Amino acid sequence: MNPYEFRQKQSLPYEAKIVHAIERAREFYIHMNGNVFCSVGGLDSITLLLFLRKYVSKNIPGVSVSALEDKSIRKIHRQLDNMVILTPYKNKAQVIREFGFPVISKMKARKIEHLQKPNNPKQTYVHALMTGDMGAQGKFKHSNKIKLPDKWLKLFGGLYNDHRPDLVCKIAPFKVSDRCCCWMKEKPADDFAKKNGLKPYMGLMASEGGQRELGLMKNGCNYYGKTVTRSCPFAIFSRTDLLQLAIDLDVPIPEIYGEIVRQPDGTLETTRAKRTGCTMCGFGIHIEKRPHRFDRLREDNPKEWAFWMYQMGWGKVLDYIGVEWEDEYVEHT
Repeated sequence: MNPYEFRQKQSLPYEAKIVHAIERAREFYIHMNGNVFCSVGGLDSITLLLFLRKYVSKNIPGVSVSALEDKSIRKIHRQLDNMVILTPYKNKAQVIREFGFPVISKMKARKIEHLQKPNNPKQTYVHALMTGDMGAQGKFKHSNKIKLPDKWLKLFGGLYNDHRPDLVCKIAPFKVSDRCCCWMKEKPADDFAKKNGLKPYMGLMASEGGQRELGLMKNGCNYYGKTVTRSCPFAIFSRTDLLQLAIDLDVPIPEIYGEIVRQPDGTLETTRAKRTGCTMCGFGIHIEKRPHRFDRLREDNPKEWAFWMYQMGWGKVLDYIGVEWEDEYVEHT
């Protein structure tokens, strides 16, 4: 499927998207001889699990590293039958101490991690991150996709400021990394899948943007690769499509999301969290309006909020990147 075809499918009416999702999900199930599972986290994948059990097979197991999720999501997981609960290989505090804070985005965190390595042997790549200039390997082209935006270079590019003498770059007083998901979620799930000979259904949607959009547009709903095989039946869904399906299937909504309501323009939204993940994840926090995810954590679990903000140092990280957090958010009407 090329990008144009993918965009065309994204513009299909809701009913047609449901038919498409059912076809792709059944196709994957048959191709894998039923050796499948559903990776379960928040509302999107809870909806996917119930969708699969209705339209594909009631025996599809759900698999989750529930310890990473909000307590209201864990409560729903406990209510679902045929669920396998995995244990993360490292806990949340361990990955922060060992690797660094998950902040900005996965892609940018990975780049920042390279810029925080003293005497990094990958100097061509470091130069590309700092300037966008690709060097001989990149045929001396310029790439803004590889270059880290100046906004972040000023905060994290201090070790290699000589590559950008036009900027004043700082050395951050904390490490940044994207490796938290690998140790807490991806490796436990991958090892479970390999041990049991199963392949996953995942509740990813291209409308979420970022790496997910790029991967789904490139590989489509069902992908059978040398190292990765997976199905994403909801790949062409919008957020409203997903929430409408949750309503249609009478999916139990975890409290962290609030309620599903229709906006004046006809779209559907949740009244509290729009997306969820690990309670200490900071990817995308800098573009969230308040009340942001840490404001909601403060409201729902003040002890955990205090632990991350003060004991683990998340407060200093948010201060450094310019995200408000310490003043208690009050919505004025």
